[in-house]
Amino acid sequence: MSTAANRESAGDELYARVYDELKRMARAHRRRSDGRTSLSTTELVHEAFLKLGPADGSRWEGRAHFFGAASRAMRQVLVDFARRRHAAKRGGIATRVTLEDGDALLDVELDEIIAIDAALDRLDAVDERLRQIVELRFFGGFGEREVAELLGVTTRTIERNWLKARLFLLRELAHDDPSA
Repeated sequence: MSTAANRESAGDELYARVYDELKRMARAHRRRSDGRTSLSTTELVHEAFLKLGPADGSRWEGRAHFFGAASRAMRQVLVDFARRRHAAKRGGIATRVTLEDGDALLDVELDEIIAIDAALDRLDAVDERLRQIVELRFFGGFGEREVAELLGVTTRTIERNWLKARLFLLRELAHDDPSA
């Protein structure tokens, strides 16, 4: 079997192993958006998987690295979707996405995902782990315990960092909002 065939076979095997988890992540995101986005769960998974690049598994340093990259890819797909939608200037019902968990609540329209993307870039400049947590929780749909396992820290650390990240994003988005 050729090297290319081996890579393709490894890519197919990886895709089969992670497909169900990627679908769960996409369903979690669609649930948060009340399913009002025209982007289906399957489309989100497939688009995100394509953004991940070569699927032979050689790029991934483990489960945390892969699912972090998958969450980031879903974020990029949603940002691209929001940009296309914004550029088309179509009317209709605004799609709302909720980032919530206790003390801070962020309820945004899908078009505001672009602003969230920019705020996440600023958060990454301050603290990369906080950005990773937001991507895994919000875009990846993972719970605090799962994120803690993926990042190799305690659940309490994730709880504290999740609160910090949400508050940072709320402040950044309020700062960007001219009506605030």
